[in-house]
Amino acid sequence: MTSETSGSRFKRWKKPLTIAFFLLLIVLFTLLARRIDWSEVFQTLGDFKLRTLLIAGALTLCSFIVYACFDLIGRTYIRQPLRWKQILPVGIISYAFNLNLSAWVGGIAMRYRLYSRLGVSTSNIAKILGLSLATNWFGYMALAGVVFSSGLVTMPPGWKLSSGALQGVGMLLVIASLGYLAACRFSKKRAWSIRGVEINLPSLRMACLQLALGALNWSLMAAVIFTLLPAKLDYPLVLGVLLISAIAGVVTHIPAGLGVLEAVFIGLLQHEASRGSLLAGLIAYRAIYFICPLLIALVMYLGVEAKAKALRVKKTPA
Repeated sequence: MTSETSGSRFKRWKKPLTIAFFLLLIVLFTLLARRIDWSEVFQTLGDFKLRTLLIAGALTLCSFIVYACFDLIGRTYIRQPLRWKQILPVGIISYAFNLNLSAWVGGIAMRYRLYSRLGVSTSNIAKILGLSLATNWFGYMALAGVVFSSGLVTMPPGWKLSSGALQGVGMLLVIASLGYLAACRFSKKRAWSIRGVEINLPSLRMACLQLALGALNWSLMAAVIFTLLPAKLDYPLVLGVLLISAIAGVVTHIPAGLGVLEAVFIGLLQHEASRGSLLAGLIAYRAIYFICPLLIALVMYLGVEAKAKALRVKKTPA
């Protein structure tokens, strides 16, 4: 098959795929809106002090910027001259859609569409996506490994995972994180090919930056929740419970982890604070960290689509 033939086929399918993508977004937004009890959300937010909501909002903004910086690492990784003003909106939009509408829509489909608008090749988009996922989860492993192994979280009786087992999991996560850093420093084989996409191990410096940014983002997420929960709860405990709930959220594959986060927090903290205060804080967290950024990201996305031609990166001559 010639490149001209494949190019003509792509052009024929481009418009139908674009229409299908927008229809999918409309369907997912409609389903999400129906699942949310809006009156409960507004009533809960009204019970908080404005100062508390502003602090939580500021921490949320910091978290989204940190997550968007994952893609800045990806820019260095693929060595393509993209400006940070182009990359940060893509990272923020993708993260908001990822949190609410699943990784397939936000993490994958949205990134492919937006980066292709910027002239990034499919293979390089895959590399950026892979590096972003690695940054998030290796950062998680490093942070969770330290928190779990330190025994900051005590598992209630009757849970399938005991406190001792959780500490063991933490030690394994620390070992895995150190193993990744060691591989980036000492591995002689630096490149692998997966389905035609060449994957290169990052440098040790880049790997350390990955772990630092990933851990920082999870720490900021916990800080948002901590701000909205009863004052008598300690931050390290809230951080540990969030990290446990993240595992449950990944296993269940539920967009936004609906119900999973609340179940884990109430199950682990109901002896530390009332169920009502915990639930109120978590509802506010969903509104501030999930819903509001999604609405803002939708406006940003429509703006990016409207300015797609102006934002497209000029192709360098061969």
